[in-house]
Amino acid sequence: MIQLAKGRNESSDDHSVKTLVIGGCRSGKSKFALEQALLFAPCRVFVATLEKKGDAEMDQRIKFHLESRARDWITVEEPIRIVELLLDRQQETDVFLVDCLTMWITNYIMRGVSNSDIEKEVRGLRKVVSDMSTPVIFVANEVGSGIVPETSLGRRFRDLAGWTNQQMAQVCNEVVFVAAGLPMYLKKDETTSPSIR
Repeated sequence: MIQLAKGRNESSDDHSVKTLVIGGCRSGKSKFALEQALLFAPCRVFVATLEKKGDAEMDQRIKFHLESRARDWITVEEPIRIVELLLDRQQETDVFLVDCLTMWITNYIMRGVSNSDIEKEVRGLRKVVSDMSTPVIFVANEVGSGIVPETSLGRRFRDLAGWTNQQMAQVCNEVVFVAAGLPMYLKKDETTSPSIR
């Protein structure tokens, strides 16, 4: 049964909330993650991992999203160093929203970083998130539901993205799969965040 978000309980220990939101393209996962983050106190940091490429249509999308978040968010564009960013800003931040982990992995791949070094970065992120007291919400694409990619690069990307999702799902106490705008809880810790009824 699908459980829909109705807001966080004031008695919950929000400081321990670590959430992974996954879904396909245009599934509504980012919208859901934004709505969840707005339930926290005002100092919200949006970590954008997408790098601007000079694509006019993509630049317009980025501008739209920046303007829509302007009043409620501090937006930081960081394609690679999200571990350092979380560490540096956690004391002054009420909630982080990282959108998205899949693009973060892509940025490493496109820089020629090896699988073993990417996996090391993911493990570092796991460690930081497990130790943090600041709530953090991650957005990631579910890329394993389609056909096997035709190229070795495509298969490498799929494998690393899927492995990263598994790693972060282990350290997060909430994992939400979003399809057609509807959130379905795959993992939920009732003791830390009774946000869904």
